[in-house]
Amino acid sequence: MAERLEDLNLPNTVITRIIKEALPDGVNIPEEARSAIFRAASVLVLYATCAKNFAMKGKRKTLNARDVLSAVEEMEFQRFVTPLKEALEAYRRERKGKKEASEQKKKDKDKKTDSEEQDRSRDEDNDEDEERLEEEEQNEEDEMDT
Repeated sequence: MAERLEDLNLPNTVITRIIKEALPDGVNIPEEARSAIFRAASVLVLYATCAKNFAMKGKRKTLNARDVLSAVEEMEFQRFVTPLKEALEAYRRERKGKKEASEQKKKDKDKKTDSEEQDRSRDEDNDEDEERLEEEEQNEEDEMDT
């Protein structure tokens, strides 16, 4: 449990990075405004912890997106629900696309490996055939010499 009020704040570096990513290049934000955003974000997260109540009602220990969306609605931030759902769907599509790309890359790698193994096997067979031919030729020469 937090011993001081400051322990409940989110890491400033994380909030600063989020702010920088959200603002256009070249836009600066004063320290006072940044401090207000830090506090607001921390308060929002503390309020959002009521999402654990929805997980507990579902007899779960792990919060899921549905729990967080329910908590946002309960906090009377309904206007954020639709954008959050859209962002969640975009995230899921992106994650699914990355997973499919990773699986495709693995399949391509496996196919390439199989193909290389077949080529290696063919090369080995050809080498064996060449050795056999050379051996037969040598045997024929030896027989002619005798």
